[in-house]
Amino acid sequence: MAKLLHLDSSLNGDASHSRAVTAAFRAAWESEHPGGTVVYRDLAAEAIPHLAAAAYYAGQVSPAEHSPEQKAAFELRGTLIQEAEEADAILIGAPMYNYTISSTLKAWLDHVVLYGRTVGTPDRTLAGKPTTVVASRGGSYAPGTPREGVDYVQPYLEHLLAGEMGLDVHFIIPELTLAPVNPAMADLIPLAEASRAKALEEAESRGKQLARQLSA
Repeated sequence: MAKLLHLDSSLNGDASHSRAVTAAFRAAWESEHPGGTVVYRDLAAEAIPHLAAAAYYAGQVSPAEHSPEQKAAFELRGTLIQEAEEADAILIGAPMYNYTISSTLKAWLDHVVLYGRTVGTPDRTLAGKPTTVVASRGGSYAPGTPREGVDYVQPYLEHLLAGEMGLDVHFIIPELTLAPVNPAMADLIPLAEASRAKALEEAESRGKQLARQLSA
């Protein structure tokens, strides 16, 4: 049975646009593959601690050679990496905060990026794993827009997840999410609604497609 690792990082609970889209993906996945497993981490509700020096340096020592202190320090990193390795697909909600990802998602990445295991080796353990990133944002950073070039979510995640870790990454981008609540963006509400509808449709389609593919 296929296993999905689902991460959310939005601070906005039920009002979150990224959570709505990841939920659509997950619902489609589960409807297509009801016998599958979903491992869920809400990085906003239960934040992972930032990577400490002891855990970082323990990652440079073979687990077989860990001291008791190193073993304890590395335990969470080992758990998070193993969850990603055991998943057949990964789903990440990555809303933009101050032009980049949330600190909670960055903390998860810092634990999972391990030289010689998930990066920096021809045998990267996550290479090729289908990964869907829902990168919602309050405005638009598309080519030709006034804010083109200041999106540090998609370029960063493309480089780290795809370039360094070798994941097969697909982005879904609901944008202009602030239009309904920002009077200055009122004229953009139709575009925001269209973007949200497209993102939900794409998430549902991709969730079904991957579930069929991985459970075949």
